[in-house]
Amino acid sequence: MKLTVLGAGAWGTALAMSFAERHEVTLWGRDALQLEEMQTARENRRYLAGQPFPASLTLQADLAIAMADAELALVVTPTAGLRPTLRALTTLGSRVPVLWACKGLEADTLLPAHEVAEAELPPEVARGILTGPSFAQEVAAGLPAALTLASADEDFANRTAALLNSSKLRIYSSRDIIGAEIGGAVKNIMAIAAGVGDGLKLGHNARAALLTRGLAEITRFGVALGAQPETFTGLSGLGDLILTCTGDLSRNRKVGLLLAEGKPLAEIIRNLGHVAEGVNTARAVLQQAERLKVDMPITAAVCKMLFEDQPAAEAIAGLMGRGAKKEAA
Repeated sequence: MKLTVLGAGAWGTALAMSFAERHEVTLWGRDALQLEEMQTARENRRYLAGQPFPASLTLQADLAIAMADAELALVVTPTAGLRPTLRALTTLGSRVPVLWACKGLEADTLLPAHEVAEAELPPEVARGILTGPSFAQEVAAGLPAALTLASADEDFANRTAALLNSSKLRIYSSRDIIGAEIGGAVKNIMAIAAGVGDGLKLGHNARAALLTRGLAEITRFGVALGAQPETFTGLSGLGDLILTCTGDLSRNRKVGLLLAEGKPLAEIIRNLGHVAEGVNTARAVLQQAERLKVDMPITAAVCKMLFEDQPAAEAIAGLMGRGAKKEAA
């Protein structure tokens, strides 16, 4: 299959490298100078230093050329880049199926990715999301991982998952595109909270409580948007939550660790070097949850730390000081 990956950041590059072992893959990025440097070095030194590209991986800075013979497009940009990338594909006249790997809600519209796609892609274009527990560095190194490919078009999901499946990157299919998107987006907020707890040295008990109640919070929000509750016990829910909340490679957990040190958000973002989707997603999710009347206390606490400069210890105390209630999802 001829696959074009749109987005030359860490995750886009890692997926392109993995899929290039079995498919004809072209990696496109909007920064022509960066692509030229990557082509010369045959690695992405900015994000994945020391991970050489497969000889079969092609790099292309011209979108029209990159998409000329593509049979599938995989958009791997931050959530903010999804709409302009889809719009550019439509402007080109492309009608090839599209997957995206974004994990967030659009900040100004509060829309999940599939609704952005509905607004920007022609109705006949098949589409879906590729998501799940995965660090770019490990995928680029060829370590095993498992992902979910979700689409409202079940045949497309099954067929494409089978094509992309490999011994290193196992792909499961799903019809619940809403659940897959919400699990991937909201777990980043929980990872910020987990980083705060770890930074404050609150212990393993606190982390277990955070993950458990965080999963309940994600599920409540997702079901209110139309997701299937069982999706959140799968790869795009619980699996991604565990990885992002506990792994040292997690950007969002790193944000939480730095918040626990008292670092201001502007400094954290400036020094991180990567996009941490949980920062932008937190505000969007809380706004949507308030509209839906869904209780999301962890998300609210994260927003207070991020945007109202509430000290981390004070935010945690507020969570622990909430009144007793019956345990329920």
